[in-house]
Amino acid sequence: MGGQPLYLAPRLAARLRSLLDAPDLLHTLTDGLGSPLNLVVPDQLVDNLRQFRSVYGKHHLAGQVFFAHKANRSSALLRRLAATDAGVDVASLGELQHALGAGFTPDRITATGPKNPEFLWLAARTSVTVSLDTRGELDQLATLIRKHTLPRARILLRLSGFETSGVRVLSRRSRFGTAAGESGPLLEAVERHTDVVDLLGVAYHLDTTSLTEKATALEGCLRMLEECRRRGLRPRAVDIGGGFGVDYLADGGQWDRYTTELTEAVLGTRPPLTYGGHGYGLRSEAGTLRGTLGLYPAHRPVAGARYLDELLSHPATSMDGRPLAALLLEHLYDLHTEPGRALLDQCGVTLGKVLEVRDQETGGPLAVRLAAKADDVALEEHGVLMDPLVIPRDTAGAVTGPGTGPVAGAEPVAVHLFGSRCLESDLITRRTVFLPHRPEPGDLLAFANTAGYCMDFHATRAQHQPVARKVAAWQEGGTWRWCLDDQYWPTTPVGGAQ
Repeated sequence: MGGQPLYLAPRLAARLRSLLDAPDLLHTLTDGLGSPLNLVVPDQLVDNLRQFRSVYGKHHLAGQVFFAHKANRSSALLRRLAATDAGVDVASLGELQHALGAGFTPDRITATGPKNPEFLWLAARTSVTVSLDTRGELDQLATLIRKHTLPRARILLRLSGFETSGVRVLSRRSRFGTAAGESGPLLEAVERHTDVVDLLGVAYHLDTTSLTEKATALEGCLRMLEECRRRGLRPRAVDIGGGFGVDYLADGGQWDRYTTELTEAVLGTRPPLTYGGHGYGLRSEAGTLRGTLGLYPAHRPVAGARYLDELLSHPATSMDGRPLAALLLEHLYDLHTEPGRALLDQCGVTLGKVLEVRDQETGGPLAVRLAAKADDVALEEHGVLMDPLVIPRDTAGAVTGPGTGPVAGAEPVAVHLFGSRCLESDLITRRTVFLPHRPEPGDLLAFANTAGYCMDFHATRAQHQPVARKVAAWQEGGTWRWCLDDQYWPTTPVGGAQ
């Protein structure tokens, strides 16, 4: 490949690093349960929740943290969270049933996302809060309640498409929610249905990492709450959704270097850095760089709970410049959040066994085939680039990866990681990955921090190949113990625990 290896070392917190430093356990698990294999760490979820709660405390705000269930379908994670004071945001009938079965009481559940009649009926029957995107959804819910004599429902109105006065800042449009500027008919519908619904507050949905856009949306929600009160309604909460992000990489310099050299590779001024010259949204036209880099900003020092803190500290430009948190507190509004990826930071790892390592006839990167499909390690599906760690089959060897120290005398190698399906497109990563030494069949590659969306959100059973099984792991007396995901409960696990 020429030049120095371009590593993208994952950020590893102490608990996940400890798990990855137990190679005997990891090989035992994949030998017994197959590859690929997902491991989740429920106790880390509680630590992450505590960080979000600390931000609420710093700003003297009340409200609820709702875990966005869609980010991972693990029973162990959900049950561990049910043992705390957190809530859960469910986006389907199945997720609602799962949350109820995991121990969440209805007052700790919010139903969001597109809804079919069955989902709406169970939400209303069990008295969970329903976040509504449109007037049509509200009318449908009201009809179900009256027809089946269901309890009065708590509702949130989800909005999008906000704007500010003065310097024009728009939040991008979303196919979810009602545009804030077109909310009049929606509020009129709430007024018509006050016999069967209670307006808890408003929410927003944004697909962006921009703090400025989210601040604009929160200001818009505050204005909408005032309009609701002017109409005689009594809202008391604002739900700002998720999108707080994760800092995936240990070294921001590696990210800057990689993206710079990727640009040079697309322009042809250095050798390719991807399989087939893939540009991740960038292209060269007559020597000019075109397109937009379609990657998640993998190095985000301000992410998770820190991002929430920054947002709440942001001045409300249309409201005398006071911090947004101060305005929420002044009006005694509760703040609800729906972190998914951010609550799952450092909560999981995906293991794939190396099946084959092949030298290419034309030279260049090694071809490494894993006992896993691209869908099982969907990092690139979400635009996330991270190096895997190598866990040698020889358990006397140390776990190796960028920053962990290579095997004595070994040389770094460039590899392309392929999946086990007979498809040219089954690439675990299009990026040329640099490993600290040549992997061998039987070794494991450990993809860290995959619990948020990248573990099972896209997993399929294509070609009758298995979907990764899932294991919950926890530390007990300095030793890692485990059980199958659906056997885990917050009490001392029994049955299958090792």
